[in-house]
Amino acid sequence: MELGVNVPNFGPGTNPARLRDWARVVEGLGYDLLMVSDHVVITPDVAEQYPAPFYEPFTTLSWLAGITERVRLGTTVLIAPYRHPLLVARMAANLDQLSGGRLVLGVAAGWARREFEALGQDHARRGHQTDEVLAALRNAWADTVDYGDGTIPIWIGGSSTPALRRTVRYGDAWHPLRQTVTQMSDGLDRLRTLATEQGRPVPGFAPRILLRLTDDPLPEQDRIAGEGSVEQVIADLDVLRKLGAQSVVLDPFAGDPAETERPEVAWQALATIAAHRGLETT
Repeated sequence: MELGVNVPNFGPGTNPARLRDWARVVEGLGYDLLMVSDHVVITPDVAEQYPAPFYEPFTTLSWLAGITERVRLGTTVLIAPYRHPLLVARMAANLDQLSGGRLVLGVAAGWARREFEALGQDHARRGHQTDEVLAALRNAWADTVDYGDGTIPIWIGGSSTPALRRTVRYGDAWHPLRQTVTQMSDGLDRLRTLATEQGRPVPGFAPRILLRLTDDPLPEQDRIAGEGSVEQVIADLDVLRKLGAQSVVLDPFAGDPAETERPEVAWQALATIAAHRGLETT
């Protein structure tokens, strides 16, 4: 099971030098993936959680591809309705080629109503638009002359029934965000049922979980996967492996934008997990 890190590409402490440091820490600790988030217009609803500056993911990952060598690069998650599907297909294919085949494209329908309005998109149709984008991506990437070999993995976020159907139809993996182990296990059961109904293979499983280490264990009923003592987090990873996770992305951003000004706390947590997981330091 590979481990990745969701790097904050937003907030008051984020700048090119800080992003470069994040990349060096993630790759140096032996993690397998480096992923970033997506917003285009920092409207008030977005700014409450992810304030400016916000570095656009394709631009950021293209730059990070040039200063990393091994780590895979991805989005968790790209908001599908925000860009024309052929633009996404072109940017993703080019980034995959320029990085030596290292791109993972995480995709979801989005949530920020004001941002949709600012971009001239219909928030109510975001699910349908996401399906259209995914279908267009698959069709475009089938043109290997123009878009490469079309092997970019697509991870699909969301836990609603339409999102799980979308995952079965278009995704290489289901990519739930910040849930309890029980919620993910239940989601996998629903995913298998939908795959059977559609006569399709069951997609892979690649969750993103919080990484928040505490000195003492947290009550099991009060925590989501990835928070608690080191022992609890390691146990969560073991359970996710047994549930079939091929990849797990650790998200060390707990929700306070001021955290981006003191990344050393997150780096230490990542180093602790790396040491307990036996990752090789390069």
